[in-house]
Amino acid sequence: MDEALRVGVIGAGPWAHRVHAPGLQAHRGTRLASVWARRPEAAEALAQEHGAEAAGSFDELLGSVDAVAFAVPPAVQAELAPLAARAGKHLILEKPLADDLAGAEAIVDAVTGSGVAGLLMLTRRFDPGVQRWLADLPDLGSFQGATGRWLAGGLLAGDYAASEWRQQDDGALIDAGPHAIDLLDAALGDIEQVHFANRGADGLWQLVFGHEGGTTSTLTLSLRMPVQPSLVDFAVYGELGCSPLTGRRTAALDCYAQLLDNLLVMIREKRVEHPCGVHRGLHLQRVITAILKAR
Repeated sequence: MDEALRVGVIGAGPWAHRVHAPGLQAHRGTRLASVWARRPEAAEALAQEHGAEAAGSFDELLGSVDAVAFAVPPAVQAELAPLAARAGKHLILEKPLADDLAGAEAIVDAVTGSGVAGLLMLTRRFDPGVQRWLADLPDLGSFQGATGRWLAGGLLAGDYAASEWRQQDDGALIDAGPHAIDLLDAALGDIEQVHFANRGADGLWQLVFGHEGGTTSTLTLSLRMPVQPSLVDFAVYGELGCSPLTGRRTAALDCYAQLLDNLLVMIREKRVEHPCGVHRGLHLQRVITAILKAR
């Protein structure tokens, strides 16, 4: 690509401030061109901080960019992402894709029908350490199972504790769940069944999944656990041993740079398929839907 990709950010909350806006400005292949949010003063502040324009409307933003990055609640993304795709804009999407399965399907239909590139912000999948871990798993031989724990206190205090959609009863499953489910799924193969799902009164989820090939995995998940630092670990068991996911997590901004690299390659090569593309998001939405039905 001869010129930097002009990207507009939808939303002006903490994630847009911490990752999307600085990440787009720092990457040599992209430029933060415009910001739009339903709070005009917040959009103006974020845009000014990075030398971008604050759009007066969603349509105005679409008219000035090549791609759109979403930093909004799932229901808002489900409403706006299909419009952006049908306008020919490439997409950087938050997880989950939508607030329900129908919304996720609508996004996928719009993206595939328009031929635009779309990537889901599954941060850890763009972590080089996680990519190496996944690549080395075949050394375990036949898989026997996996475990995962994602225990954090993000809903107890901090910037995201004020988020209404995260504070709902199923907030931890909807927010952190896609990341954790995706890692187990990528490690063992597609989740085909939810054998067990329980959410305790304290918001602690206990989940058991059935994967293709007959293996099982377990996941313990909470965003109301007062632990510092957060406890996030995964391990896969095979006939030749166990492989834990260890090491320091790569910073979110560095993972975002990897995502942007991938997006630019997709656009340049006119590719629409990607392991973290919209069909991945639809699969994760189906798993979440099955969990909610099974609990």
